[in-house]
Amino acid sequence: MHRHPPRRAVLGAALAAATLDGCRRTPNIRPPQSVNTAAAAAGATVIAATGAVAVPSAPLRVVALDTAELDSAMTLGITPVGACRAPADTDLPNYWPASRLAEVADAGTIGTPDLARISALRPELILGNQLRDGAHYGALSAIAPTVLSRTTGYPWKENVQLHARALGRATAAESVAAAYRAQLASTSHALGGPGATGSRKVSLVRFVPGGRIRLYGKQNFLGTILADLQLGRPQAQNVDQFDVEVTPDQLTGADGDVLLYASHGDPNAAGATAVLTSPAWQALGAVRGHRAFPVDDRLWFEGIGYTGASLVLAQLQRLLGY
Repeated sequence: MHRHPPRRAVLGAALAAATLDGCRRTPNIRPPQSVNTAAAAAGATVIAATGAVAVPSAPLRVVALDTAELDSAMTLGITPVGACRAPADTDLPNYWPASRLAEVADAGTIGTPDLARISALRPELILGNQLRDGAHYGALSAIAPTVLSRTTGYPWKENVQLHARALGRATAAESVAAAYRAQLASTSHALGGPGATGSRKVSLVRFVPGGRIRLYGKQNFLGTILADLQLGRPQAQNVDQFDVEVTPDQLTGADGDVLLYASHGDPNAAGATAVLTSPAWQALGAVRGHRAFPVDDRLWFEGIGYTGASLVLAQLQRLLGY
């Protein structure tokens, strides 16, 4: 039996405090050069994947080039003026309130930012990662100070720290990280503690466009959350890498005590519709035991950051409490 657990924000007071200050945006739109030069002179220097970057002291006009950067800014109280969405999605991750997302302009797709749109938004700071946008760094940094992490998803906590330093919100980020650790402890206790969680193998499967099936390993956003909870993983996924791609006739590695799966974009285009009705999928122990649950792709696989992690933890507690 499939269940769709409700979303609920659980970062609590720490997240609310971090968000409150940043929800007040300056209404003034100034020329990019005057904004960037003056702010950077009074700001700080952060060490990004590209080297030292001078950033404004308190940037409010921020563009996020990927979902991790979007989560960091939103969690720390800054609603970006623009953001890039995943190519297979029609909009930004919808675990954020629609009222906040309505304020975020379309800045292109992840890996293919629209430079003209970004320039028109007159950002004070651009956040991204080298994996997606290393090739665009020169053009982006000509628009505004651009801070790129080396990669995305792993190691996400270190990337949030970089984003927080660039945004001038390191103290708020510490509070949010502490709230996450407290929620981890609470979730682990609810699931029976490390001894109980370690004996349960959780499978993560994602269907992506082109009919590819990804079995997620340990070096990604969700893999680190499961590791933080000391949850076990199926042998095929208990690997120090991002993922393992398999074909529809190689699904044995997808089995586990609990199987969590999602489709990126259209389920038909991703091949999920066909696989979920196939004999190979139906033969998996988790499926036969009614322990295979669909999850929201835009939260679980794109919600890379502390707000996304908090919501994932809340849903994990429900799903593993079957």
